[in-house]
Amino acid sequence: MDQTFLMIKPDGVQRGLIGEIVSRFEKKGLKLVAAKFEVLPEERVMQHYAEHKNKPFFPGLKSYIMSGPCFLMVWEGKNVVAITRSMIGATNPAEALPGTIRGDLGVEIGMNVIHGSDSNETAKREISIHFKDDEITSYERVDEKYIYE
Repeated sequence: MDQTFLMIKPDGVQRGLIGEIVSRFEKKGLKLVAAKFEVLPEERVMQHYAEHKNKPFFPGLKSYIMSGPCFLMVWEGKNVVAITRSMIGATNPAEALPGTIRGDLGVEIGMNVIHGSDSNETAKREISIHFKDDEITSYERVDEKYIYE
């Protein structure tokens, strides 16, 4: 099975959206295999957003992402990166389709509720930044035989 990294950002946490967001992925048939709730330390923020550190918006992004707790998750399933990206919606909530997380719950691009890995390679990198191997639990859901062919 494929894995991806998802993070409910401080605005999503502060607005009490963790349960709704987790529920959407569970209802889809994806499997939560790791989760933690924390204020991200600067070192991991710098690793996670390394490709953005020289961009003009980075100081604001860094300040925002460290402004409160985030809910970090690893999800598992076939084609999980593509599925979760589709469910999350466009980066700019104004452009995100209704029915997507950002389309339904976001308003501003700078506070767009959730982050999701954009490729399998990125997912592996982001998971390794935020989770140790022993923090990820492998198990079989009883309904998997009704989800996958």
